[in-house]
Amino acid sequence: MKKTGIIVLVAILIVAIGGISWYIGARNSIIQLDEDINRTMSEIDNQLQRRSDLIPNFVSTVRGYAAHEQEVFNNIADSRARLAGATTVEEKADSYNEMQSAMSRLLVIVEQYPDLKANQNFIALQDELAGTENRIAVARQRYNNSVNTYNIRIRTFPGSVIAGNMGFTQRAYFEIAETARQVPQVVF
Repeated sequence: MKKTGIIVLVAILIVAIGGISWYIGARNSIIQLDEDINRTMSEIDNQLQRRSDLIPNFVSTVRGYAAHEQEVFNNIADSRARLAGATTVEEKADSYNEMQSAMSRLLVIVEQYPDLKANQNFIALQDELAGTENRIAVARQRYNNSVNTYNIRIRTFPGSVIAGNMGFTQRAYFEIAETARQVPQVVF
């Protein structure tokens, strides 16, 4: 009888230790996923900062050729300031989209100045901006992949129970503006 009681007690201890170990592992996994999202958002922030640092040089190069386009330059400065002050993912995405729109208008102006398009400084800055845009796209993809993995983990059982106890909620994706989804109209 004593032997059976010891076996039952050992079995209960093994199950309890296994359950606690599983809970700790699942909890730590959710924390790691949350931190991965923070890391990938930091990648986006670094690339957006790089872009913001390049834009004044780009604008000043264009300004020398197209001084009368002040409204476009002001829009770029305003959207750059909003991007610098953005704190949430949604604010950063909105500011990024505004900056994209302002830069698109600037590139339309550039097309009107063939001498500018041939300027070596302009070409180098344009290449730097294009490279930075690619880095931003990669960082956004990594961030959205991290958010996807995290959101799935905290919404499926048993992760949903653990995440609920820890106060974790779904994270927002870094999304593009609805206007960027539309096919541009090219008129000849």
